[in-house]
Amino acid sequence: MSSRTTDPVVVVTGANGLVGSHVVAALAERGAIVRAVVRRVGTAPVARGVEEHVGDFADPAFADSVVAGTDALVTTVHPLGSGAEDQRRVGLDGTLVIADAAVAAAVPLLVHVSTAGVYDRSPGVGDIDEDGALVPDGSSAYGVVKRDTDAALERLAGITRVLLRPPAILGPGGSSVWNTVRPRDIAADPAEQHAVADATFAWVHVDDLAALTADLATGAIPAGSDPTTGPVAGGCTPVNVAGGPATQRDYLGAVASALGLEPTWDDAPAWTGQIRADRARGWGWSPRVSLEDALAELRSGLRES
Repeated sequence: MSSRTTDPVVVVTGANGLVGSHVVAALAERGAIVRAVVRRVGTAPVARGVEEHVGDFADPAFADSVVAGTDALVTTVHPLGSGAEDQRRVGLDGTLVIADAAVAAAVPLLVHVSTAGVYDRSPGVGDIDEDGALVPDGSSAYGVVKRDTDAALERLAGITRVLLRPPAILGPGGSSVWNTVRPRDIAADPAEQHAVADATFAWVHVDDLAALTADLATGAIPAGSDPTTGPVAGGCTPVNVAGGPATQRDYLGAVASALGLEPTWDDAPAWTGQIRADRARGWGWSPRVSLEDALAELRSGLRES
């Protein structure tokens, strides 16, 4: 447990996004003072201890001011769905601006929400732990830019860094890719109603991802020397954050049933391994939201929309 005697002060970028807003809520529940970074006035979550900070975290002056005197920085922003240039400008370059500011301000901890999309999940690749092979150049812009952001943060010195690598993040909300955006695409385009039934659908619920993030940022999971029990102090430690096994039959089947559609199951090579979250479990984390509950929440939201 943390040895802090005062409430930690934590900066969260993208505080009004799906992941960011849940991280802010989890931090507030733990008694943290949260500097919630957003681009528009009045969009930060409202909770005890949450302070709205409006600005561009890629602006060095704003970044310097918002991280000053804080205990941790949590970065959650990546413009998924944008072109490669925008993803690199915001997700990589912007993240490094505020990360550099945190180093200059002697902030002890950076928690970066990366993605399991940095791993090569080609057909035939087995289970994937934190030493898994990464996507090669020429892969999707999302995977490559996130891979390069992780590499840049690994090279950063002077701060303990944790790279959280979740797969598909389930959870309700207008900006939720897997509960809202992807189902909308499936409803609109018959081509999106195809999948290999036994292909892996690696997932985590946003509440469980936020819980691990908040425990790290508040010091409930302290840094040390052994990556099997916590982040390496002064180093860069990737950690996979994934729920239980699931397949496309589970996910696409749930979406299709809620939309009144019939999925088409293709016969093609597919990745059938798992994202191993043994390291996170060794840190004391365990997902609380079951696949059954996550998919029930998904179906309920689609039927009500």
